[in-house]
Amino acid sequence: MNQADLAERVGLTRAAVSAWITGRATPREETMRAIAAVFDVDYVSVHTRTTDVVSSRPVTWYHRPAYADGGRDFGNAATFAFEADVEVLAREATQNSLDERLDRTKPVRVRYTLHELTGEVLARFREAIAWDDLFPHYEAAAAQEQKVGRVIAEGLRDMYERDRIVLLRVDDYNASGLTGDDYEDGRFAAVMRRQLDSRKSDASAGGSYGLGKATLWATSRLGMVLVNSTLCEQHEGRTERRLIGRLELPWRVVDGEPWAGPAWFGEPDTAPGNEGVARSWWADEETVARLHLTRESADPGTSFLIVGAHDVASLVTDSSNGEDAVEEEDTVQSMHERLVEALGRNFWAAMTAGRDKAPLLEASVKTLRNGRVVIDEERVEPQRVQPSRTRALRAYLDGETVDRLTETGQVAQVRVPLKVPALRGQRGAVEHEAVLLITSAEDPDGKPNQIVGMRGNRMVIRSARVPDLPLGTNPFQAVLLAGHAAGDGSENADLAEAFLRASEPPEHNKWGQTEELRALYSATAHRRISEFTRAANTAVRELVGRSRERNKSGSKVLRDLLGLDTGSSMARGGKVPTIRGLDAELDASGAWRVRAEVKLPTGQDPWLLVPVAKFDVRSGGRPSVRWAEVVPGQNCELVEGKLRFKGGARSASFSAVTDVSTHPVRADLAGLIVELQKTREVSP
Repeated sequence: MNQADLAERVGLTRAAVSAWITGRATPREETMRAIAAVFDVDYVSVHTRTTDVVSSRPVTWYHRPAYADGGRDFGNAATFAFEADVEVLAREATQNSLDERLDRTKPVRVRYTLHELTGEVLARFREAIAWDDLFPHYEAAAAQEQKVGRVIAEGLRDMYERDRIVLLRVDDYNASGLTGDDYEDGRFAAVMRRQLDSRKSDASAGGSYGLGKATLWATSRLGMVLVNSTLCEQHEGRTERRLIGRLELPWRVVDGEPWAGPAWFGEPDTAPGNEGVARSWWADEETVARLHLTRESADPGTSFLIVGAHDVASLVTDSSNGEDAVEEEDTVQSMHERLVEALGRNFWAAMTAGRDKAPLLEASVKTLRNGRVVIDEERVEPQRVQPSRTRALRAYLDGETVDRLTETGQVAQVRVPLKVPALRGQRGAVEHEAVLLITSAEDPDGKPNQIVGMRGNRMVIRSARVPDLPLGTNPFQAVLLAGHAAGDGSENADLAEAFLRASEPPEHNKWGQTEELRALYSATAHRRISEFTRAANTAVRELVGRSRERNKSGSKVLRDLLGLDTGSSMARGGKVPTIRGLDAELDASGAWRVRAEVKLPTGQDPWLLVPVAKFDVRSGGRPSVRWAEVVPGQNCELVEGKLRFKGGARSASFSAVTDVSTHPVRADLAGLIVELQKTREVSP
């Protein structure tokens, strides 16, 4: 309503209304009552302006009309950038919450709630979302022989045949909330109206493509997400319970009328140019409860409710009957477990606190059925899921690292240079020093000798095994902190953040060549990433390995334990297979368990060799012992107790366990010698 219309309805001049709007005057009490009557709201709301004014306009679904030029979209392409997987959802959604952390002295709290609705509870929820109005659109979409149509058909079948639907709500607190206008630039429009609009407010943000939000809709079989946001700043004079819903469907025809695809659940707009378009509305507490969107506090942040959530990765293959039978395990319990696992694996560092430093993130998962608790809220504890890496990061945050590892449990720290090139058209590369942390491995995932890299908000970006480790290396874990993750005082951290972020693909799971990197820097900028990776691996090897001088004679401790011999009679033109890596340990039964990595000479002929174990006793000859088990590994197979190494391969591996009954003495009283002996040549 413009000023002239309001002035006419309350019987005053336009100048009087203008004075109220500019703050030069305040309406008298009787005028306020007249204004309240014009807008059909209670007088107290107008007078105090502290109570949310609930609109009398009905909330409905607005479907985008079909394009006039005949164009058709059979789904939102952004949703195909990721798998419909709760692990991917957890990574992307939590990253977005981290990027919007409001109070930097406190963690952002993220809670995932799985809620299975059945029976009457499901019926009431369908009524709340105006399901009867939507159903014709779903029927038309499901009837199409398109990928999205088939997913929707499966979602409808699950709801009607099993009489259930799974809601997955993602709540964050101490976050910015969806601020800004419904249509203009801002967080709200970037998430609910647009695609490929990142709208990040922090230079160290994890996301940069604006694709991560699409995982919310991709995780829904029905393509529906409802939103309740508490804003960090006022919009239209309010902050709490800003609601809207968005639906992603393919192009369809309903009752002879074509529709483009997306739809919004909200209040019909009356603004010129947007008449009838569904916009966000300020809901009352009862409406929020009916939509299962009630937030636990008034702290700013957003709740995303995924309607019809499913997890493609929960489909497993059962071959117990000799056939590949697909068994559906898409239960709330399995989804709960996968969410906890994904949060721990990707965000353990963000959840790690120092003695005087709060964590960046707190995360938990809870599961309900019809309002009753199925699995209690489970807080993800970083020290439980990643004990070694958490210990390393905590030592760094508390300033308790050492220069070199001398005892179990210590954390060594070293600096790794990252040369950041200048932007295209500019000159002057700069150097940023990343922090590398190393400690002994005690993680339950069974993957030692890994190096994980991260920046900014401490989400794990890169994870890889360190190559070419020295013989006898004790299991370890390494953490590489770059950009702002390296510390507040890290030099050129902003430039390093921008460079590394540009080198990440939409999944943000590695550093390497990308189109953005080429466009912003140069075609060869990715070489700086390779140099950085090599420098980190070299630093790890220097910290955990032995010097070249000591290798010549060997450590007495290691020499007393292990020996290796490739034999001298196997040469073909002077080249023989060589054991280049040997890991061995004594198990509880007293047997040696060994794993050997074999370097093979260049050539196309296979090798047939016999692994031999001998005890290096204090006196007399070296007695041989039998193997209880020999297991071939890479490029290797077992042929009548002999190892046949693949022709043309450059490396191979095998593992074995000694037979305790053939030990002449206890294994801890002797060293172990492992030899590869020639048996006979094998034709190609």
